[in-house]
Amino acid sequence: MGKLRSGIATFLARRYFARARRKGLGLADLPLPDGALMPLRREVLDPVAELDRRREREPVSRLPVPFGPTVWLVTGYAEAKAVLADATTFSNDFANIAGHTGMGAEDDPGGLGFTDPPEHTRLRRLLTPEFTMRRLSRLKPEIADIVSGRLDAMAAADGPVDLVEEFALPIPSLVICELLGVPYADREEFQRHAVTRFDLFGGAGQSFGAISQSLEYLEGVVRAQRVNPGDGLLGMIITEHGDEVTDRELAQLADGVLTGGFETTASMLSLGALVLLRDAEAFRRVHDSDEAVPDFVEELLRYLTVVQVAFPRFARDDVEIGGVPISRGDMVVVSLSGANRDRALGDGLGVVDGSRAPTSHLAFGHGVHRCVGAELARMELRAAYPALVRRFPSMRPAVPVGELDFRQSSIVYGVERLPVTLG
Repeated sequence: MGKLRSGIATFLARRYFARARRKGLGLADLPLPDGALMPLRREVLDPVAELDRRREREPVSRLPVPFGPTVWLVTGYAEAKAVLADATTFSNDFANIAGHTGMGAEDDPGGLGFTDPPEHTRLRRLLTPEFTMRRLSRLKPEIADIVSGRLDAMAAADGPVDLVEEFALPIPSLVICELLGVPYADREEFQRHAVTRFDLFGGAGQSFGAISQSLEYLEGVVRAQRVNPGDGLLGMIITEHGDEVTDRELAQLADGVLTGGFETTASMLSLGALVLLRDAEAFRRVHDSDEAVPDFVEELLRYLTVVQVAFPRFARDDVEIGGVPISRGDMVVVSLSGANRDRALGDGLGVVDGSRAPTSHLAFGHGVHRCVGAELARMELRAAYPALVRRFPSMRPAVPVGELDFRQSSIVYGVERLPVTLG
């Protein structure tokens, strides 16, 4: 099992970096003015200063997008919560995007992110029992084993180790395999689709084709589970709900779990490790105290907010947010990274403070579309960070931060490589 996991991790990393190197049409290549991409820009780990200025001056402001619907950017915390909580006034339905892009029903990725109530309510009710702490607790030993296996592989390597390739990517991908109940024999295929699924951020021309391929593969996994249900999430839903959910719907839910739980957690693991490498006090707290870890994880979730903007919302009716009139049909983009730096959450939010009491941050969203896998992500982060710093207490960066390659204009922020010397 250990050799198979190591092979899967290597395969995943190679596919990931092959995708990163491919020349495609990224968000930065689209004919958009720089101001429209401002919410996705960062200076190392911090949102650009303009996002802070925009929040202080105009928490609901118009983005300069020269085509399509009028687009509003929400950066204030109270205003962001108001939009995210209102599934009556604001729609997530994929049909809104299709209407402005010419895409058809066959391009609809489905799942929870692009679905409105009552359909969203029905689908989420299928998933929610599988993400309770009672159900997730069965994964704790597996998560610990996966983390330990990655640390063993790192310790056996010669020279500097890339934390993205060897640590941040394999952990969430293998955890999702365990969660869904993907058989070990199928896991390399699963990894391939896990990586190409995220061409959404690397190649706009290929993104929906990759989604379609992912869904086709996952439908095959679902059909196999229909015949012989396992004890993972897919098998449990089939056992408990049977024909209440179609193969396509279940594949879309699985794809949503992949979307929400792979790249996002991988980015949190790599960027969180960078924070630990740069902050000796945070490193010491996580190394020395189990009790300090949960609060540190919550502070990192707020500070990093790797999912920079929420799924776009479309106004069903004329509405006013933060005193600004929004017209029916307008698109509303909520800046989660901006809202999580709002002084409404406290003081000194531009720095990581491991002693800060947990805030009501929006890193997982808010309202009916809040990330269903939030507790699973917390479990992974709480297991991985302390294990990393305790196994390698002398770990240090192998290159200056200025030589690291961070993503540009990506919805999910991250770093491509993070070489470290283990000491």
